[in-house]
Amino acid sequence: MLRQYELIDRVLDYDPDADEAMLNRAYVFSVNAHGTQKRANGDPYFSHPIEVAGILTELHLDDETIATAILHDTVEDTVATPEEIERIFGANIARLVDGVTKLSKIEAQTENERAAENLRKFLMAMSGDIRVLLVKLADRLHNMRTLHFIPKPEKRRRIAKETMDIYAPLAERIGMYEFMKEMQTLAFAQLEPEAYESITKRLEQLKEGSGGDRIAKIGSGLKLLLGRAGVEAQVSGREKHPYSIWRKMQERHISFEQLSDIMAFRAIVPTIEDCYRALGLIHRRWPAVPGRFKDYISTPKRNGYRSLHTSVIHAENRRIEIQIRTAEMHAEAEFGLAAHWAYKQSVGAHPVRPDQQQDWIKDLVEILDTAATPEELLEHTRIAMYQDRIFAFTPKGELIQLPKGATPIDFAYAVHTDLGDQAVGAKVNGRVVPLSTVLENGDQVQVLRSKAQVPQPAWLKVAITAKALAAIRRHLRNEEREQTIALGRKLYDDIVQRLPATLADHAIDEALKRLKLPDEAALMQAIARRTLTDGEVMEALMPGSAGADVAHAPPQSSAISIEGLAPGVAYELADCCHPVPGDRIVGLRRPDASIEVHAIDCRVLADLAERSEDETDWIDVQWGHATEGATARISVEVRNQPGALGMLATIIGQHKANIINLRLDNRDTQFHTNVIDVEVHDAHQLMRLLSALRAADAVNAAERV
Repeated sequence: MLRQYELIDRVLDYDPDADEAMLNRAYVFSVNAHGTQKRANGDPYFSHPIEVAGILTELHLDDETIATAILHDTVEDTVATPEEIERIFGANIARLVDGVTKLSKIEAQTENERAAENLRKFLMAMSGDIRVLLVKLADRLHNMRTLHFIPKPEKRRRIAKETMDIYAPLAERIGMYEFMKEMQTLAFAQLEPEAYESITKRLEQLKEGSGGDRIAKIGSGLKLLLGRAGVEAQVSGREKHPYSIWRKMQERHISFEQLSDIMAFRAIVPTIEDCYRALGLIHRRWPAVPGRFKDYISTPKRNGYRSLHTSVIHAENRRIEIQIRTAEMHAEAEFGLAAHWAYKQSVGAHPVRPDQQQDWIKDLVEILDTAATPEELLEHTRIAMYQDRIFAFTPKGELIQLPKGATPIDFAYAVHTDLGDQAVGAKVNGRVVPLSTVLENGDQVQVLRSKAQVPQPAWLKVAITAKALAAIRRHLRNEEREQTIALGRKLYDDIVQRLPATLADHAIDEALKRLKLPDEAALMQAIARRTLTDGEVMEALMPGSAGADVAHAPPQSSAISIEGLAPGVAYELADCCHPVPGDRIVGLRRPDASIEVHAIDCRVLADLAERSEDETDWIDVQWGHATEGATARISVEVRNQPGALGMLATIIGQHKANIINLRLDNRDTQFHTNVIDVEVHDAHQLMRLLSALRAADAVNAAERV
């Protein structure tokens, strides 16, 4: 463990103006607060915050950050209070300590809820001051270094998984690759111990098999090549770390022996011009591997990372990876924002604010406001932090970074939330494409918009970025809420009609108190979702009115229009019968579920009627006047002859129907059966289509499923 004077000397070595007295107070306060507490390895507990502070001195961080590291566990694990921290150390340090401190565990919360709430508070604090993140990452790194002392395997695995899912990606996102690699290696050893041991042994065998000097020889040769051309370079080499190797083996479905780029080399040169000169010299000397060159100098990563990457075929037909960068780029590549912060401090400038450099932090904070559940928050955060990137451009040349697999929907939301909400199409490189098109590196994207457009449920299947998914789900939740309230109000009106007397004006306020609901909207949602029965609502509105036979009350007198409701929101069109406008329909309402709309002759309804399920309400519904159509399923048996499928598509198109899905259900030498989902306006259009299909010479039968 670092001694007090050793820690202070480290800080003063790189920052002679640091507040030495404040750091001494923090050290003594932490030691006294933690007292006799012990860690899992038997060391005094205060050794942990001191070691965390020591890690941060390696990054040359300011005295407030070092003091925060020393104090970061005092509020959570001792009797110290935030007010006490503020009184002794000032508001800045108190705010930083509070940002790092996890929320106290609440027994009623699930594990996901605790993790999500801790993450929520942490991200909010991080958005205000990036130093919160730096302390938290150093805290997690030291915990991982001592993880093997924890006796319970399940606890070690839980901490390792959290590190792999949250903290290693966070370190990567701010360019702290050394932190990321060490966290991943330590977590990998816990999560996949057999794979870790196997890869580690093979790396050792590789070293021994080459006499331990293969990397040194290649590095010396690379340095000599550049030096002869007048490019002074510091060259270092290493094997890639075990988790990186394992992930490549998993992604490519290959064995360790089949990996060809296990070795990586780094050349640090004086200037940017030297970077490109070195690249040219290397490519002239050894064949470049196609598709493996990346220029992160002209187009830096979103976290500010800059470097040239290439892979070449070296001696013995061995593929090696080479990174070329300047000393300043190297410092930022190893320690990311922390190095950038220290560099700015050293030249007397103000630290870089996260809103000036780290737009992704703003995206994460926006996700906090849109996530409805702890699971959704954790999912969106992991998506936002840990995906490989591509680069696309707006028509004006603005660079937009996106994860691989992103679509124009993701691009639109990355530019602006309003643009995403109103997207109706896109042009990629001047060509109109569907919104589901996967974008490629370097694409120019123009989003086509309409003020009449709103986010669609189908977008959830094509969007992959956390920002887009969060915005779409937020809109759908708001739409569902409004429509659920409207549905509940209509059901409420029917309940009121069944009461034995007219309601007093204040009756609904009294009912809300009895039901312990905050407002009318909550009551309407509860009625629509059937979390409250009709009898419970009647009893709350007019005590004694429900009676013993509420379940046998007559059905509501007025039908519910489903005009304007979006599929998948307040109601769902049943997949079993695929009702379309013009069919007689009925709604099923089950506890805490969407309304299911069935055709009146659906076999599922008959089965439910026979079982007489008490938990299901039958609702009289009807199609709204402005209904724009629905999807029907038809079965068409055609002769097995050339052109039969084209004939079917032609007839369907001529009748202004749209094929959504087609499946070959049965095939023999004479006939085959196609099951087709078609969009139609109403039942009359569907019947005309079926009649036309039956009249075709190649069609043996055409029926609605």
